[in-house]
Amino acid sequence: MSSGDLRPLLVTHSGKFHCDEVFAYAVLKLALGLKAAGEDHRLLRTRDAKLIETGDIVWDVGTVFDPALSRFDHHQRGAPTRPDGTPYSAAGLIWQVYGAQAISALLGPDAVAGMAAAIAGELDESVLRRIDELDNGVSLRGPLQDDGLGLGRLIGDFNPTWDNPTARGPQSGDAEFLEAADFASGVLRRRVDALRARHFADGLVLAAHAAGEDPRILVLAQGMPWKNTVFSRNLPVIYCVSQASNGNWMIDTMPPEKDSFAQRVPLPAAWAGLERDALAATSGVPDAVFVHVRRFVGAAKSRDGALAMAQRALEIGEAEAEATDKAPDAG
Repeated sequence: MSSGDLRPLLVTHSGKFHCDEVFAYAVLKLALGLKAAGEDHRLLRTRDAKLIETGDIVWDVGTVFDPALSRFDHHQRGAPTRPDGTPYSAAGLIWQVYGAQAISALLGPDAVAGMAAAIAGELDESVLRRIDELDNGVSLRGPLQDDGLGLGRLIGDFNPTWDNPTARGPQSGDAEFLEAADFASGVLRRRVDALRARHFADGLVLAAHAAGEDPRILVLAQGMPWKNTVFSRNLPVIYCVSQASNGNWMIDTMPPEKDSFAQRVPLPAAWAGLERDALAATSGVPDAVFVHVRRFVGAAKSRDGALAMAQRALEIGEAEAEATDKAPDAG
């Protein structure tokens, strides 16, 4: 630290910034409980070796990786890699030391024991590994693709354009870097909250399934993430019944595998695209509201109505499957 100023000095490189050093800064601020640069800490973006040496924490510059010295560069020979050989970015290196701490800060003191570590591990694989790949131009999981809406592109867009007056000078991009870091922090906060909610839902889904009358029909008091729990626990769920925010009770179908748009058992073909009176007459459920033409979701006005639709759909599905099994082979 420079003489007379006890605020920690955080250092990264100057010039055009990228997702890895921006995301790393957002993680550091959360983990260390820092607020704004210039208030409780100092941020220096530079490539001056002498200034870099004065930093309390240095990342993405300095050609040194040594967590004990709070140095997190990945450009030098011998820089660390993941077990599968994927090179780390500065964000990936920072995450290994500060990720769980940052998540603990977001979750707060009432978090379930072990949740911060679990979420940190998930984000390391789903987000940080991707940042590592994009920053290094290396992917062992297939071609690198950018649809223009990825985190790296969105953060890169914060850089001043070439014809912007702020694109020149020693402080070029400093203000935009802070804006990008705020954006990255918001993304991280929302992703962590989504994962927290999913982990919380796991217990509720398991309890609801255990209490259900038919293991093929999962009944939840309200909508929540449930498919990951069904997959991870290999539950025999075919339909999920839950109340939507508009008061209707939904019947959602279970896909045969993750990320599939198919269904283990679609809702009956005779119900597809029908609404209200027409659907009530065909399904035999008086308060039936609709069934999507693709047969992956439907609704009724009441819990009992939605449950009746799910039970009737199972009966129809079983009858159709039995008829198919008994049908003679074509030809």
